[in-house]
Amino acid sequence: MMLLTAGTRGDVEPFLALARCATAQGHEVRVGVPDDSGADLSGVDSVSLELQFQGLIPHAATAPWTLLRHVTTEVRPAMRRMLAAAVRETVAFEPDVVVHHPLILSAPLVADSLALPRVLVEFSPVATPTAEFPASGGPTATRDLGRYNRSTYAVPRAAARMFRSEVDAASVQLPGGRAPTVRTPSRATLMAVSPQLLPRPADWPGRVHLTGAWFDDSADALAGPEVAAFVQGAPYLVASFGSMAAGNAGERARAVVSAARAHGLRALLLTGWGGLELPPALRAPDVLAVRSAPLGVVLSGASVALHHGGAGTAHAVARAGVPSVVVPFTADQPFWGARMHLQGVAAEPIPARKLTVETLVPAITDALARRARAREVGLAMRAEDGVRVAVDVVAAL
Repeated sequence: MMLLTAGTRGDVEPFLALARCATAQGHEVRVGVPDDSGADLSGVDSVSLELQFQGLIPHAATAPWTLLRHVTTEVRPAMRRMLAAAVRETVAFEPDVVVHHPLILSAPLVADSLALPRVLVEFSPVATPTAEFPASGGPTATRDLGRYNRSTYAVPRAAARMFRSEVDAASVQLPGGRAPTVRTPSRATLMAVSPQLLPRPADWPGRVHLTGAWFDDSADALAGPEVAAFVQGAPYLVASFGSMAAGNAGERARAVVSAARAHGLRALLLTGWGGLELPPALRAPDVLAVRSAPLGVVLSGASVALHHGGAGTAHAVARAGVPSVVVPFTADQPFWGARMHLQGVAAEPIPARKLTVETLVPAITDALARRARAREVGLAMRAEDGVRVAVDVVAAL
């Protein structure tokens, strides 16, 4: 199996879980990954896709001309390298099947060229239309548009067309250096999502498999001594915004710490790629700020989690049975914030631009009142075996 993924840690770790499960069942597996995910690649045959994903996320300016310049000077060259590397590494590996993230736009090209079955992986519904809800990454992700819901799934396809020239450039890595003239659809879609957070729509075709989220509990890392000591103490809140670094990270940290203290909670801040920055004046024994820590460890004793609502983090928190306050920034985050609230495991989401002590204190109160429901959902999610279901689907091809 050739597995190809791109994005942040939340996009990489599930593919690594899939790789380890498939390898344990006797399959030969190789994973193409970006260079800066921070995920633990031990025990996995991995290759670089020549991508530094962190540099592709614009941080401050949002003016259209600034974004356009960023796409031209940073995003397009990076996509060109990644898409070519995905083709080159797949051809070199000679797999029986290609399993890929939606961002790997050259995966259909190489699969068709080598006459291989191809499997699409979605961590949020962006490419598989349904009439029941809109696409997760668009501006209407939290609004039910009724009969127009299906039309929102055209937005990701339009985004893919932006990089058609980069996909075409990747064809020089194919045997013969030419793209196939006939394109075939994916043989299956693995929706790596828990039905506890997103019940299966009635109109998804049979080739779409709602597997449950992908976790590898055996790969959980040990926490450092400082974190291990902190989680053994009095009740605490965990806050993490992953790769979301836009806005004032110091003011966000100030709001989080102040709101935690208002509830008699200590605060564990996972600063990530800059989403939180602890001001020196707030340093105290009841606050710990570290760049990262194993979510399985820090969530196990947490009273409440404050997070951005990315698919990976949303599933990890819900699976741990911890109630949430979701602060969405962009992409699929408003979708998952709304879903977690609908399923009763999170307070109503607070948009990132509205995060203050005044909005956060009542939201934490609301989340803490949802602990029984969060434990119920977490227990059901821990009974799922998403990676094993996914491996069985792929092996059947």
